Amino acid sequence: MSAAPRTGWLSPINRRRLDNFKANRRGYWSLWIFLVLFILSLFADIIANDKPIVVNYEGHYYFPVVQDVPETTFGGFLPQTDYRDPFIQQQIQGNGWIVWPPIRYNYRSINLELPVPAPSPPFWMMTPEKRCAAYPQGVADPNCTLGNLNWLGTDDQGRDVVARLIYGFRISVLFGLVLTIFSSVVGVAAGAVQGYFGGWTDLLFQRFIEIWNSIPTLYLLIILASFIEPSFWILLGILLLFSWVALVGVVRAEFLRGRNFEFVMAARAMGHSNLFIMVKHLLPNAMVATLTFMPFILNGSITTLTSLDFLGFGLPPGSPSLGELLAQGKSNLQAPWLGISGFVVIAVMLSVLIFIGEAVRDALDPRKTFR
Repeated sequence: MSAAPRTGWLSPINRRRLDNFKANRRGYWSLWIFLVLFILSLFADIIANDKPIVVNYEGHYYFPVVQDVPETTFGGFLPQTDYRDPFIQQQIQGNGWIVWPPIRYNYRSINLELPVPAPSPPFWMMTPEKRCAAYPQGVADPNCTLGNLNWLGTDDQGRDVVARLIYGFRISVLFGLVLTIFSSVVGVAAGAVQGYFGGWTDLLFQRFIEIWNSIPTLYLLIILASFIEPSFWILLGILLLFSWVALVGVVRAEFLRGRNFEFVMAARAMGHSNLFIMVKHLLPNAMVATLTFMPFILNGSITTLTSLDFLGFGLPPGSPSLGELLAQGKSNLQAPWLGISGFVVIAVMLSVLIFIGEAVRDALDPRKTFR
């Protein structure tokens, strides 16, 4: 009997899986929501920044977002340009034009014109008098620039909350994606070796994993943070040492189940190498379980980074962090916008990832049928 023909670039079974995924409307729309938010966060430097996107000055074009332009270029005398300085803005407007991002604050930018001590509330929570003090142009003035407003207020250091949420979302997702990919590669390789060879290899590897899992990760991070400053890559390396074991069990079970199948024994009889048999014949079966677990591993990676930042053992101080924003909300109960903003972003992000994971699990489940 001939094999079923391909429909387009997908095989019939993959087409059925894709249809099953689309049938789960909650997971399907969660995927689109996550992709839109993640792609927008990749352009955070253009959406929220204290530097203009494009400056035209005396017929010359400058792109401060991606290049450093000295203040001497615009008639000043400093080596770095503060584009929020009224003098610099007047110089540029008088000799050209300027294009600002929608939000004129970077995650490091400090608003020095706050009418109340930081953390200041969102502009719509202020009285008209305080709005005028914070934004001299006046909110009711048609020439008022919306990008100057602190839509969700500022944190306890006067930094814009919206800008820190955008940058914090980006670094959290990137950290989770990188950790998930590296953990999956190491975990799949370890589980494949265990399950395929079995015997003493599997026995010794299992005892090693039991000992390795008994090491308290949090205590290790606390000890390391006492004599080195944690950074993105240091945290990634430390968490990678312990996160790879999440996939070992399911991959090991798939290889243990499939290593004695007839097509595997036939491949051995034909003289194929162990690596070829593992990659070509057994790995596709194990990838179903791997892809099912990956959204949940991504969710756990983001939660781990947020927890470490909340406890003060995560990214360096000043980094855009959702966990650090939650910690500020706990320390400043009089400023509920801090905790609520961080909670809403984290809740939405983790919820859509869970919904995506459930949809992927249903799509790859052979017991499910498309209706």
